[in-house]
Amino acid sequence: MRERMLAGDLYIPDEELIEHMLRAARLMEAFNTTSAGEPQRQREVLDQLLGAVGEDTYLRPPIRVDYGSHIRIGARSFANYGLVALDVAPITIGDDVQIGTNVQLLTPTHPLDPQLRRDKWEAAKPITIGDNVWLGSGAIVLAGVTIGDNTVVGAGAVVTRDLPANVVAVGNPARVTRAL
Repeated sequence: MRERMLAGDLYIPDEELIEHMLRAARLMEAFNTTSAGEPQRQREVLDQLLGAVGEDTYLRPPIRVDYGSHIRIGARSFANYGLVALDVAPITIGDDVQIGTNVQLLTPTHPLDPQLRRDKWEAAKPITIGDNVWLGSGAIVLAGVTIGDNTVVGAGAVVTRDLPANVVAVGNPARVTRAL
């Protein structure tokens, strides 16, 4: 099932995936409850939880992930309180990215067919965020979206489609309002 999941095919979580999620839950709990006065310990836990974390990158707890290991964050990036990054598919975040409070990066999808949903099948599509992107507080980025370098996504925007580099996008669904 893990191979199906990573390929973007329909899958149902099996024992291996559930164990992987439980590992992530234990590490999330450790990260989210580590004292702010212990930044080295926070970083150690984050390095165990996530697939890759660049130099001088800082995430403020709490964070929520599905697996953690499918998330890669570049150097000098920052995520404020309340990041939700559901990494059923890979989430790639570039260098120098600023992520506001309560941002959601959501790779999971569910079938339109009601019987498949009832049977608990699901799938996912990757999310890619370029370098020097700013995601405003409360922004939601949906499965399969790529956001180009230097783009600004306004607070509360819902990004349902790819955004090019060097633009400002706002609203629900997010729409480009100007070039940078």
